[in-house]
Amino acid sequence: MLRSLVSRSLFLSLKRRLLLDLNMSDIAIRVEGLGKQYRIGGPQARYRTIRESLTEAVQAPFRRLSSVVRGQSSAVADETIWALKDVSIDVQRGEVVGIIGRNGAGKTTLLKILSRITEPTEGRAELHGRVGSLLEVGTGFHPELTGRENITLNGAILGMKRAEIDEKFDEIVAFAEMERFIDTPVKHYSSGMYVRLAFAVAAHLEPEILVVDEVLAVGDAEFQKKCLGKMKDVSGQGRTVLFVSHNMTAIQTLCTDAIWLESGRIVGQGDVAEQIEFYLNSHRRKACIDSRMPIQLGPNLCLHKFEFYPNPIESGSALGFVIEFWAPRPTRIDALAVLIYSSLGMRVAILDLRRPEVSYELDGSNSIVVHGTVASLPLVEGEYHIGLYIVCGETMKDFLDLFDLVVHDSAVREGIVPYSPSVRGVLNLNVSYLE
Repeated sequence: MLRSLVSRSLFLSLKRRLLLDLNMSDIAIRVEGLGKQYRIGGPQARYRTIRESLTEAVQAPFRRLSSVVRGQSSAVADETIWALKDVSIDVQRGEVVGIIGRNGAGKTTLLKILSRITEPTEGRAELHGRVGSLLEVGTGFHPELTGRENITLNGAILGMKRAEIDEKFDEIVAFAEMERFIDTPVKHYSSGMYVRLAFAVAAHLEPEILVVDEVLAVGDAEFQKKCLGKMKDVSGQGRTVLFVSHNMTAIQTLCTDAIWLESGRIVGQGDVAEQIEFYLNSHRRKACIDSRMPIQLGPNLCLHKFEFYPNPIESGSALGFVIEFWAPRPTRIDALAVLIYSSLGMRVAILDLRRPEVSYELDGSNSIVVHGTVASLPLVEGEYHIGLYIVCGETMKDFLDLFDLVVHDSAVREGIVPYSPSVRGVLNLNVSYLE
């Protein structure tokens, strides 16, 4: 009887272990209780030579004695900050996961830990497979080596054989469009050249896990399109992709799931469309700008009022706007445009307010009011973010997300069921029929 119970207990234990191993075989990334703490203020750590270390060791007791004699504390006041705290995630093999959040949320820190560039303060991260990383410009390349040599070096780091690297070499160079410069030391590359080659290396040397940061924004539009297509191909081959971006359209197009970070902690995880909606709704802005909350646009220009009306507005209706500027000294506005962005951060419309017959000049005592109407606003229902482009003296800048404009659906036509917002695009165009 005892032997039978022991055998049954051993069988159940082995069964549980086998099920655990089978579950783990589907996990590409497992992060448990991950935290990263940085010290801000105080002396910054740096690498030292052996001579400097020995000198420091000899001089340290004398400095402490001197501090005690003078009545000073040898401790240096500093402050710590948690860039990540208590982060736990599981990413399955073949998943494409977007990581979203505001600047300083901890997105890049997480990718650096997963790429083994920095060590966590607490917790652990397990990665099952070779990792190809594309983080900030310069990571992973030796500046003194040529592009050709860096390709070979990166392949060797990933554990590839020379024959495997040679087989992929021409494809990498062609994708990066770097044939002329492949034998030039990468320290002479521009940031765009650096990114093109770095992405080509990371994507083509067949890592099981591809980690890509916002660095793709450095490339031109055509290259970004090519990179997104390549990442889609990589995910289609069953490899895992982690993608950090502020471009919600790219995240929604490429990813199936999203992780939302805020102040170093995970505040949302799951379906990508749902997480993007939660993230965007958490940072809703005001409906206009008024004189109680003016915005400084530059050293010599202030935005006193900026409003669209009505707001909310029905799609297809007339939209009025008023913009008021003030300057403490004489100045002139050379270029002015209103920018309209979708909730996913894509620019969808522009109101060009340059007028050949009108000069926007302020003499230091008056304000300028720009007042106009858009006869029919064709945007489909949704929430839009309003920005401003301005050239004035030394200021030439896009001022993004100044306030929100809400568009409601137009009146439902009798007998017509409206299309779902997810398939309607951006514009609602009117049609005239030929009878």
